[in-house]
Amino acid sequence: MDSHEGKLKRDPCKEALSCHIPSSKPVLLSALIATSQTFICLNCFSIKGHMERPTRQREHDGTQEQETEESEQTCPECDSTAISTDGSGELICEDCGLVIEDENIDRGPEWRAFNHSERQSKSRVGAPTTQTMHDKGLTTTIDWKDKDAYGRSISSKKRSQMHRLRKWQERIRTKDAGERNLQFALSEIDRMASALGVPRSVREVASVIYRRALDEDLIRGRSIEGVATSCLYAACRQEGIPRSLEEVSDVSRVEQKEIGRTYRYVAQELKLKMEPVDPKQYVPRFASELELSEEVQSKANEIIDVTAEQGLLSGKSPTGYAAAAIYAASLLCNEKKTQREVADVAQVTEVTIRNRYQEQIEAMGIH
Repeated sequence: MDSHEGKLKRDPCKEALSCHIPSSKPVLLSALIATSQTFICLNCFSIKGHMERPTRQREHDGTQEQETEESEQTCPECDSTAISTDGSGELICEDCGLVIEDENIDRGPEWRAFNHSERQSKSRVGAPTTQTMHDKGLTTTIDWKDKDAYGRSISSKKRSQMHRLRKWQERIRTKDAGERNLQFALSEIDRMASALGVPRSVREVASVIYRRALDEDLIRGRSIEGVATSCLYAACRQEGIPRSLEEVSDVSRVEQKEIGRTYRYVAQELKLKMEPVDPKQYVPRFASELELSEEVQSKANEIIDVTAEQGLLSGKSPTGYAAAAIYAASLLCNEKKTQREVADVAQVTEVTIRNRYQEQIEAMGIH
């Protein structure tokens, strides 16, 4: 017993616990039961405490439990237990190929890395970086609500202190004129993109294009709003989001001619690859705003395909061409809309619709 107690006394993990039951000899601590990690006094056999298993061991046990659950799972199609998880998080039966689960939560990072150094450089804590903010979302923002963590109003002294901190925080976020330029331009892109209702991906692409234009010194001699608007229009073209120059001009603070001129200059200098705009991209949106059926949309797409094969689309405005096809399709499907209604939705003139309409019905052989 003495030798055993001597071993226990030398164990630093047990020094925090001791038994106070009267005994002829002081008993400092007990033995460890490996399965439960519980301290037991060797004098009175009372349980003195519980020690959590080390973090690594808990993680290892959790991994083992997850692997056990996967190994116990069977395929509902062939009753096979050969279930594996692929890179996208899907559970797949290796025998019959059935996808058992396809909506598993991927807890991995949203970025890709191909070596250890790249993985270390991209590893971070917090929200993902974004090109739509001049600092890529890496700085701290101080809230304007003047509330504490419990939602209570702070004192006037604290409010004045937070006001000063906020002011200096805004100042240090932009170090020079270039960053102030970028901050204003990206806020304009975000405002116009919200007004146009385009997805987040378009804003990201527009921000990247503007950053490239700023690096190439293409902003000099041109307005920031004009370049920002042209970058947004270019991003819509690249992402296949149908927005006409007229629609972009309506939400911008510059004239349509300047937007078009700046867009051509930026696209040429940055060598942006732009596919010709397909009029069929405008058909679903125009038809939806005019409350037309799927039959009209299908007929309008057919008219565009047939007439485009005959070369009528060359040199024509895609929006006007799509609007004329919708007008013709609405007449053929007995869902008539006036030229004025279609022109207002497509933001073209009635003359444009009449001219394109005449060309299309002649090409289709409709009289």
